[in-house]
Amino acid sequence: MEEIDLKEILEIFWERKTTIILLIAIFMVLGFIYSSFLVVPKYSSYTRLVLAQSASSSDAQTGITTTDITLNSKLIQTYVELLKSNNLVIRQVISNLGIDDTEESIKENLSVAVESNTDIIRITVTNTDPKKAADIANEMAKVFTDEVKELYKIDNLHIVEPAEASESPSNINLIKTIIIFGAIGFIIAVAYIFIAYLLDNSVKSQDDVEKSVHIPVLASIPVYEADAKITPAKARSKKRSKGGKRK
Repeated sequence: MEEIDLKEILEIFWERKTTIILLIAIFMVLGFIYSSFLVVPKYSSYTRLVLAQSASSSDAQTGITTTDITLNSKLIQTYVELLKSNNLVIRQVISNLGIDDTEESIKENLSVAVESNTDIIRITVTNTDPKKAADIANEMAKVFTDEVKELYKIDNLHIVEPAEASESPSNINLIKTIIIFGAIGFIIAVAYIFIAYLLDNSVKSQDDVEKSVHIPVLASIPVYEADAKITPAKARSKKRSKGGKRK
């Protein structure tokens, strides 16, 4: 198997640096076009709910107790699952807002999660309309807190941060996309040059001959490029003129 000369490959990369730079630039432009014109911008808005002590608790004056903390830790995951799967809440939200979104489209663009080491639930809604995304998130929080009161007969879920319309899309990061496309262009350029190097079996120098036949080269004949415009007759005439005139 033919050995790969790392130094020679690096030299080839350096010789082809213009090709590499050109491909990187082309892909960066493609990344800009993709982010600016081909991707449909979507906006995300979130609201936060917190599990707190019920106002109707018999020991409300003593503050939060161990029983309250234990109850909240058990209920929080139940609340998250209900928010994700309860179609009744989504239907009520659609009805209250009078929107034409389907239940499935809202569920696909809905994210519900518990913030780390807290009793706070974050409801995030994504939509092509930033105002609609905020309205759905806020209405879902309101409808769900009312649903909890109906189901559990307790008032321990409260809205602490309403959703606001986002000014920038959540699915577009222009700088990041351009960098990713530029990296792809670099990889393709390097792969193309490397494969071309491996497939190139032509002899370009004395070293290539020695590598191919494993025999040292004793001599070489220089390439002479004749002038096509000089005909044999002109060549003889030129030769006589160089010899000078006979006396």
